[in-house]
Amino acid sequence: MVRIHRRLPVWSGFLMLNTLIGLCSYSLAQVPATTSRPASTTPAAGVTTAETKVATAATPAIPSAYINPDTVKAGPFDMGKMWTFDNPPKDYFRKTYNFNADEKWFDEARLASLRFADYCSASFVSSNGLVMTNHHCARESGTGVQRKGEDLNATGFFAKTPAEERKVEGLFVDQLVKIEDITNRVQQAMGGTGAGSEQAQLQAREQAFNTIKQEYATKEGWQGLELQTITFYNGGRYALYGFKRYNDVRLVFMPELQLGFFGGDPDNFTYPRYALDCSFFRVYDNGKPLQTTHYFKFNTNGVRDGEPIFVIGNPGRTERLKTVAELEYDRDLQVPFTLQLLRNRSTALQAYNATAKNDSILNEIFSLENSYKAYTGQLAGLRDPYLMARKAAFEKQFQTDARAKNVSADRLTLWDDLTTSTTQLRSVFAASNYLAPSERIMGELLTFANVLMQYGELSISRPEAAESARSLVVAPKLRNRALEEAYLAAHLAEAQTGLGSDDPYVRAALNGRSPKEAAAYLISNTKLADPAFIKDLAVRPQAIRSSDDPLLALARIGFSRYVTAARQARQLFQTQEVLRGQLGRLLYDVYGTSIPPDATFSLRINDGVVRGYAYNGTKAPIFTTFAGLYDRNYSFADKAPWNLPARWKNPPAELLRQPMCFISTNDIIGGNSGSPMINKNLEAVGLVFDGNMESLPGEFIFVPDLNRSISVHAGGMIAAMRYIYKADRLIKELVGTTPATPAKK
Repeated sequence: MVRIHRRLPVWSGFLMLNTLIGLCSYSLAQVPATTSRPASTTPAAGVTTAETKVATAATPAIPSAYINPDTVKAGPFDMGKMWTFDNPPKDYFRKTYNFNADEKWFDEARLASLRFADYCSASFVSSNGLVMTNHHCARESGTGVQRKGEDLNATGFFAKTPAEERKVEGLFVDQLVKIEDITNRVQQAMGGTGAGSEQAQLQAREQAFNTIKQEYATKEGWQGLELQTITFYNGGRYALYGFKRYNDVRLVFMPELQLGFFGGDPDNFTYPRYALDCSFFRVYDNGKPLQTTHYFKFNTNGVRDGEPIFVIGNPGRTERLKTVAELEYDRDLQVPFTLQLLRNRSTALQAYNATAKNDSILNEIFSLENSYKAYTGQLAGLRDPYLMARKAAFEKQFQTDARAKNVSADRLTLWDDLTTSTTQLRSVFAASNYLAPSERIMGELLTFANVLMQYGELSISRPEAAESARSLVVAPKLRNRALEEAYLAAHLAEAQTGLGSDDPYVRAALNGRSPKEAAAYLISNTKLADPAFIKDLAVRPQAIRSSDDPLLALARIGFSRYVTAARQARQLFQTQEVLRGQLGRLLYDVYGTSIPPDATFSLRINDGVVRGYAYNGTKAPIFTTFAGLYDRNYSFADKAPWNLPARWKNPPAELLRQPMCFISTNDIIGGNSGSPMINKNLEAVGLVFDGNMESLPGEFIFVPDLNRSISVHAGGMIAAMRYIYKADRLIKELVGTTPATPAKK
């Protein structure tokens, strides 16, 4: 399931108070959480550490003893193939595939493609505004329209008539209709190297963005559009995008959860794969289905081995321009701690949902598990000495090519400057992450204790600010006490591992107890959930500093350390952001558009070919069939997550022969979920929904040898509609009056 990992939210009151004192929280809430290497290598009781959990997955593909960094060369596409529509790769497509894609071809591809809300991709697939995206992108929208007595996760949904199509409140799709290069204006506003502090440069950039958007909002051809500034090459280039937003979006078809997410987390990021991860919506305009000439016609005859194929979508984020020093930092610190947080919070939510049975919690668990598996694969790549040697080789070649371009000497120090700032970040990460106030890190009550400490500090340093923030000081309403204890216990165990058992914060928190025992004690003895107690503190903030409440006492020890470390981290992040922008500008100056920029959840087109690969001592086929779905179901005795709904239990023989999923060498990442897979004729032949395990290092390097994108076959979608769902109305719209029988291979 290739979907953007949504970073866990910080408590809203804490964000508001941060604004008042100008402090950013550098925790998992805003950037992937990181830490220094644990002071203790012994996992705390009852808590799984990322270091032990991913040990097997992170075994290097090639033993380091056999790697000679001096002989490893960078690959031609290590930086990927996420081409922009600002500079479409016409010459590259012609040379590589003997395919003359002209401006009209790229315009049609762009206008038929969509951004689905703010987290997925989609496309028009009929002239009547029919939209195709993944089931896992639509899961929340689909369940949001279910009515009393319905369970659309269990039954799926199909609107047999137009009147039955259900509007999803709050859902929108965006179509990119205007592009403008604004690089010169933004870079001039920021100034050159040394033009003010990093903070001043970033503020100047944001001001330039706002000025440009205000100007274009009244410009002919741009009026009424959703305007967004897009950053390429970490600031090497900038663009203004204008989107036509459609707010009336209605659900048409969605399979059952067991089909859309068949195999669940065990099959996630694997291949061969058997998931009907598709759904269909319709855009309405003035109460009627949108009439559009820009859409991808369905081609159910599918794909051939070696055929060129193209993905159009909105990849969320890659960091392939990161230096080796930054990647080592991710490998040693950032990713292991992120994994630890994801695993422990998912475990807590699963225990909670065993009794709560809440769909929104289930979706949150899916997201955490999806992210955990993705970060596991990323860490495996970071620990692969061959891949890291390739990154080092690219860095070395980049420096050589920059010198050949006679760039100024000060620009060649960027790598050293980034190494210096990265080293400094290592020294502050323990305090700025383990002590970061966030309800998803330490639970609601201890987070609130930190908010109160901040409020108390404001009452002394800035009484007027504290007065305006008083309305935010409200006792939190716990979702569930057991869940609160689980989050706090996880936080205390992680702090014990990361800060060390002798750390003052850890000693005060545990006081001779285990993390689980300490969490139970602290929550049993705090008054922070008592509205009367909090109301008194709100009007007497000076009492916060002397209160004997155990959570407030703990926050008094940790909060000041966090503030100091977070301020240092903020400055270092600002420094790195400016340095990365300068490095991106250098990359563009040296290589131009021959190297595409990192993903930024902006519309891209990437190319690949349909191709199998070696795996598990054998070879993966280019496509799977419905027969494989039933084999997997039978092999696991119809047990979750390989169980099937009743209507799937006795399939017609013809269905078993139909293709279901297929693979290609395309370059995708989270955010590409729901992207159409098209051929040279602008026909939809598939729907991207995942990558294989070998694709997970794609966050920092693209290696097409074993990297594969996984798509639902267009013929497979039609076959399911035809033989199982009897969705004749939808089949007719997609492929014509007589449904085409998918080709047999």
